[in-house]
Amino acid sequence: MRITARLTIPAALTAFALLAATAWFILRPAGPLLRAASFGVAAISPNADGVADITTIQYELARPANVSIYFIDSDERRFNFRTDRPRASGEYELLFSGIVEGFELPDEEVGGEILARVLPNGDYTWVIAADNAEEQATLSGTLTIQEADTTLPDLHGFSISPDLFTPNRDGISDRAWINMYLTKQASVMVSLIDDTGTQRPIAEQAGTILPGEPGLHTFEYEGGVDLGASPPPDGEYVVFALAEDLLGQKVRAAGTLNIRFGGVPRADIVNATVEFEDTTVVLGDTLYFTLTVENYGVTPIRTTGPEPEFIYLQDENANTHGWFDESGAWRVGIDCDVCIRDYPWRWALGTAVNLTKIGEHYYLMPGQRATIQGGITITEEPARNPLYFWAGLIHEDVAVSNVNNRVDPHFITIVTP
Repeated sequence: MRITARLTIPAALTAFALLAATAWFILRPAGPLLRAASFGVAAISPNADGVADITTIQYELARPANVSIYFIDSDERRFNFRTDRPRASGEYELLFSGIVEGFELPDEEVGGEILARVLPNGDYTWVIAADNAEEQATLSGTLTIQEADTTLPDLHGFSISPDLFTPNRDGISDRAWINMYLTKQASVMVSLIDDTGTQRPIAEQAGTILPGEPGLHTFEYEGGVDLGASPPPDGEYVVFALAEDLLGQKVRAAGTLNIRFGGVPRADIVNATVEFEDTTVVLGDTLYFTLTVENYGVTPIRTTGPEPEFIYLQDENANTHGWFDESGAWRVGIDCDVCIRDYPWRWALGTAVNLTKIGEHYYLMPGQRATIQGGITITEEPARNPLYFWAGLIHEDVAVSNVNNRVDPHFITIVTP
């Protein structure tokens, strides 16, 4: 019984294979692989005027095959429309508007890469070719292109700046700018593309030239940080600009953008606590404070002076000593009920010793804490006495968040000696 079973199974498989092969030959459609092919009209004028802009292409396959459609001009140059597209047997119909795969003409200077382009005016031989593992077939005819709008929507002067993009709202390289000159009216899309192919669109900056009009166009990218969203992870990205006119001609320009230190900056005064040395200060003495700041975000935060331990006179502020406001910088500030400006007395989030220097600037790194001490020498009795003093953590020209504004007010009395 075992021997019989071993002999029967291979025999059955062989019989099945022969039966399948016989059925295929019997049921296989007869005739040529490519039964028919035609174009709807013999001439088109692809110029987007709505008259004779397109034609139809029809063909029929008797059996599955890879299909290519291309054109040959009088100089035997080949222009591809479809290349090795797998198709099942059956009838097919598609539209043709004169647009083929991108090509360059002799002695032509193009700013971008041509992805799709209209055939130049002239007479062409169209060819529809089909092939599979066993057979090949071609059919051909003629097509005339006339009055074509062959002007490309080219992109000149494409540039990306800065070379290193750090989207973290520190005021340094927080925006990337993509510039290009569009030579023809066309839609333009700009995208940041990562290594997985994910696209992030980049919006055009409003200007004197309307979107799609010929001229200089600028696209601005801040990584979403201004909206509180996390930017793309640090790394190298490709930026594509794609221009497409009404005919479907496409030109692309590309470059690279390096992202580093990206992230939404986050810091606060630890425990929302500030310690003032005294609740009573004699006129002429100094009101001292101590507090701690923590960077609990994922990106470094930039800071600027003066350094901790600096002592202000009551009628001074940071500008008095040349420490002007810097967009994107973080500083600790002390404010009071009668101060003539918000947080006039400001200090850096550490010293050059405990901060990290990146480029020409100093940063409090993610996870790092800094204890800041400083003082204000009271030189005259304020208009309100006693009065409140409090602390704040200022992200200059950006925000003072609610959690870091008017932190831990203390009622301080100023006394005359």
